[in-house]
Amino acid sequence: MSDIYPFRGVRYNQTIKSELAKVVCPPYDIIPSHMQSELYERSEHNFIRLEHARSLPQDTASESKYTRSASTLAQWLAQGILTVDEAPAVYLHDHYFPYQGNEYRRRGIIALVRLEEWERRVIRPHEGTLANPKSDRLTLLRALQADTSSILALFEDPDQRIASVLGAKEKDEPLIHFNTDNGEKHVLRAITEAEMLAQIQRNLARQPLYIADGHHRYESALAYRQERREKLGQTSGDEGFDFVMMTLVDFADPGLVILPPHRLVRGLPANKLDDVWSGLTSFFQIQELPFSSADVWSKVNTFLTGEAGQGNIALIGPSGKNLLLLKPRDFTSLKKFMPGSRSEQYQKLTVSILDHVILEKLLGLKLEREAETLAYSYDQFDAADRVLSGEYQMAFLISPIRADVIKRIADVGDRMPRKSTYFYPKVPSGLVFYRMADW
Repeated sequence: MSDIYPFRGVRYNQTIKSELAKVVCPPYDIIPSHMQSELYERSEHNFIRLEHARSLPQDTASESKYTRSASTLAQWLAQGILTVDEAPAVYLHDHYFPYQGNEYRRRGIIALVRLEEWERRVIRPHEGTLANPKSDRLTLLRALQADTSSILALFEDPDQRIASVLGAKEKDEPLIHFNTDNGEKHVLRAITEAEMLAQIQRNLARQPLYIADGHHRYESALAYRQERREKLGQTSGDEGFDFVMMTLVDFADPGLVILPPHRLVRGLPANKLDDVWSGLTSFFQIQELPFSSADVWSKVNTFLTGEAGQGNIALIGPSGKNLLLLKPRDFTSLKKFMPGSRSEQYQKLTVSILDHVILEKLLGLKLEREAETLAYSYDQFDAADRVLSGEYQMAFLISPIRADVIKRIADVGDRMPRKSTYFYPKVPSGLVFYRMADW
């Protein structure tokens, strides 16, 4: 099924390699404007100039952030700031990071994957997408003809065949090894041995891949491939634009940390808040939990993640004095608020109940047009602070979605609501990337 290939990666040169912590950046979709400015100032060679360049007031179609990124890429290649590896490789990326007092390692394989239409079920999505991010990434693809950030995808390795291949590379000298200011460490090695590559390819060819993070990038790559095929006419099917760069991670990897995107709401009139309470009591059993309780967060986490926690939601606000634990009275009564085409698995997701029953039905929000009203936080304490400080009126806390649930949703051909999962931490941009001309 999945068609995996090595590639000649583009990387920073040996001189800049010593300061990689200053030049890598997050992927475009988690870079707010203030961070964009900080990354520009961090280094004149920061990868932000390719991944998510600044827009300027005087920008036009012929002179824009995309054309500036293309000029920067050409300049850095000409100056040797960026170099192309001589031998095609699959890259082994070990990403070490702290989270909630524990240390983790997420092991990924950076490789090219043949693009496949969704209908073929070779590459399987799990979340919905929006038009604007796809337009941005498609325009960047046209300008650079390169994948600046990799899509995160998941695979299965029950017999540890792929793991054994990767483990054999651990003693090799890394291409890249550096620490970041936030306590993360990155180690990158190249797998160029023919037999190792063949083993990885054989084992991944037996199964589909599941997109964890990067749905917009994948759909942009599909659109770009279609554009190029229409322009060129007959093609071989093995052109540079027929592939996309992915970081592939085992479903069972201990470092696969998935955070829940809690929902925060503000800007609602007082009468709407009054209506919410009567609506909630109709569909949920409600237990009040004082914030002053010494073990309040322990009780919240047990409520959300316990065996009986399906559909459970914790509400902070609007009074701020108590935390409300919401448990669905009857899943059947909630189905009428779900999109009719959705699977049973989708309808029972906590995030589906939150989005469709509470946010859309009871609060009257249009989720795709609520940038000012609706926000997301991936930390329950941060969400609580933002309500208690008065920045937001309410926060709805949910439990993280397990990897096996993601697989089940994707296997039935469904997609979760947008912002259902957050894979932590994001794969950084600038370690290595794919330029189609080097295929």
